[in-house]
Amino acid sequence: MHQADLVSDDVLDQLRWLRGPEGTVAVRLAGRLQDDGVDLLPGLARLRSEVGPEHAGPAWELARLRARARPVFGDDAAVLLLTADTLEQAGRPELAARRAARLLSTGTTSVADLGCAAGTDTVALARAGASVVAVDRDPVARELTAANAEALGLADRVSVVDADVVDLVATGNLLGCAAATLDPARRAGGRRQLDPDRWSPPWSTVTDLLGRLPATVVKVAPGLDHDRVPEGIEAEWVSVDGSIVEALLWGHGPSTTWRRATLVGHGQVHEISAAEDPGPAPVAAVRDWLHEPDPALIRSGLMSLVAAGLGATLIDPTIAYLTSDAAADTPWVSSYRVAEVLPFNLKKLKALLRARGVGRVVVKKRGSPIEPESLARQLRGPGTGSAVVVVTRVAGAPTVLVCAPPSA
Repeated sequence: MHQADLVSDDVLDQLRWLRGPEGTVAVRLAGRLQDDGVDLLPGLARLRSEVGPEHAGPAWELARLRARARPVFGDDAAVLLLTADTLEQAGRPELAARRAARLLSTGTTSVADLGCAAGTDTVALARAGASVVAVDRDPVARELTAANAEALGLADRVSVVDADVVDLVATGNLLGCAAATLDPARRAGGRRQLDPDRWSPPWSTVTDLLGRLPATVVKVAPGLDHDRVPEGIEAEWVSVDGSIVEALLWGHGPSTTWRRATLVGHGQVHEISAAEDPGPAPVAAVRDWLHEPDPALIRSGLMSLVAAGLGATLIDPTIAYLTSDAAADTPWVSSYRVAEVLPFNLKKLKALLRARGVGRVVVKKRGSPIEPESLARQLRGPGTGSAVVVVTRVAGAPTVLVCAPPSA
């Protein structure tokens, strides 16, 4: 038996013990100790005396992971079986629920979750009313998915299968399911794999699945080249609180447009879409306001649609900053009033900020090699004022825009 198999068996043994009655009690005790502020070493000593040395560490770790998961998973976190890796890679439940609802709107009731990991998508699909076949070669992933489906009262809608996703897709054998979700692993050896052909399963399996099964959604890297998206497939970029959290390819069944950008936050969802490439926004000189578009809007290629509504233009054909005569009342951009526009020169920039009484600076950059944190330290001064300093290119030239902070 290989060393990796031995490690996997040890992890499975611990997970199964944690699922059992003794493990449940141990994790609850660990959680109470952590809530009471007990430090690691005395906490582990207490657990060792209660459940034995071999179980104390896993119980403490699971309680810690559940506490970390609570802000994202809510009440579910109290019963979820997790590992550090699966928690780090787990998607947001509200986004999984949104994907499930859209996939099931095609009329399907049976879904294969191809590469189920800890079961976030499996749970969302089952809660939406689907019968789910969760597929993974990793026995730890299968154990976690089965445990979490059972803990959340969904075991009757979920079956967990050991199968190879590449083989299933290649043969068209999707275990009797009329729809599928796929989230290829995009890391190997701790490193992000930028080449889709090196994902697991590889890009060829992604395109094969999208071609074979109309009711499909595939998670992909947000930086995916648009040229990779197959004809007739909708690509969607989703951001939460100003950061892209996922990119999706929707199969021919749920696809309704060419590209879509989605903002999720504060109980609201905003979408913008286009049936064809709208082209870039026009370019013009910097005006009174600078607008920083949401990254999902930028990656989707739909920035010109928002620019048109604002009467805004790009400051440079290669830079994703917009400018206009007025602040923008839209969730798609953050607006900053422009106070100064000058060629980048550190000495002159420092002098300008001192003359304005600016001591606190937030540095933003786009199209510049500078390190924002380093420049912010260099620009810090004795003044009581604050400013947003944007280092970028305007009409191809290195430029600094000194802006008032958003609340000013």
